Amino acid sequence: MSKFTNTETALIHGGISIDERTGAVNIPIYQTSTYKQDGLGKMRGYEYSRTGNPTREALEALIAELEGGVAGFAFGSGMAALTAVLSLLHSGDRVLISSNVYGGTFRLLSKVFDHFDIAYTIADTEHPDVYETQITDDVKAVIIESPANPLMTITDIREIAEISHRYGHLVIVDNTFMTPYLQKPLELGADIVVHSATKYLGGHSDVVSGLVVVNTKELAEQIAFIQNSTGGVLGPFDSFLLIRGIKTLAVRMDRHVYNAEKAAEFLLAHKAVKKVYYPGLESDKGFAVNRRQAKNGGAMISFELHENYDIEKFFESLELVSLAESLGGVESLVCHPSTMTHASIPADIRKKVGITDGLIRLSIGIESIEDILADIAHAIEKAEVQK
Repeated sequence: MSKFTNTETALIHGGISIDERTGAVNIPIYQTSTYKQDGLGKMRGYEYSRTGNPTREALEALIAELEGGVAGFAFGSGMAALTAVLSLLHSGDRVLISSNVYGGTFRLLSKVFDHFDIAYTIADTEHPDVYETQITDDVKAVIIESPANPLMTITDIREIAEISHRYGHLVIVDNTFMTPYLQKPLELGADIVVHSATKYLGGHSDVVSGLVVVNTKELAEQIAFIQNSTGGVLGPFDSFLLIRGIKTLAVRMDRHVYNAEKAAEFLLAHKAVKKVYYPGLESDKGFAVNRRQAKNGGAMISFELHENYDIEKFFESLELVSLAESLGGVESLVCHPSTMTHASIPADIRKKVGITDGLIRLSIGIESIEDILADIAHAIEKAEVQK
């Protein structure tokens, strides 16, 4: 648990925020691979930076405090973090995953862990009664995204966790879209939280990183062993950048969300827009559940244009908003899930879960909302197919 009442304060002062040796108010970049020992078995707390590094340790303590967990772990990417978590499983185990998840998660399960006889099933976590019917004897874990990428589907984390725990399953929540500032899955019953910290936690599109937080000492020991054994750790400089990014998370997210709410309302009212996916809208099917478990709807929006609009022309006509992979930076980004973030998912599965070729995903930045909307409006106008 955090020693601070408010998350805004914990973001800045949580974890190990002062260097005890020097009093530095920013944890230094301990750019070293190894540490002098005073004698056989006489270490000063560190022996080798794959096993432990003071800068990374400060980051890990910070994310553990923010998520309300027992321990945190920093990895070289979000996929490295998820790989470590899935390494808890054994041959013959099965994982349930939300019906629309990040394409990299699907690829990791379908193309890598399948080699080790670890299977997956796409489950309907949106409807708990249906979800329970999809549980088989070999299921050992469930991976939830809420909001899910890219259709912003909302899962009732508490209810799915309660069902899963009755069967002894691990509940893993990817909290990348919401961050601990907007949603705390461990408080809702999750066992493990995973972040692609590349996104909102870093916040400036300048570092690739992943984080894991666990809720028990047993899981902490297991992940620590896997982290040290497989070695996909985050380096000290990137750890420093991530700590710096996290310090401004609250003020950035407030602006991201303000802009996203305005953008969602704009798109919902636009004649060219067929469908808007954003859990911050009262008309969204996940609004009520999301409001119970999260501070607001976040800053990710997906939408579809009517058939008489050319989405390729839409992308080409954007000037302020960049067509690019990733999300969560201070700059606004747009992507085409079916050919970018979710291209690794077979077309028939994409179609089945609702990821259409016309789906557009927006990561709303912190620029002037007037400029963002003007750019989107201009691109939509240019994309209209003239009869």
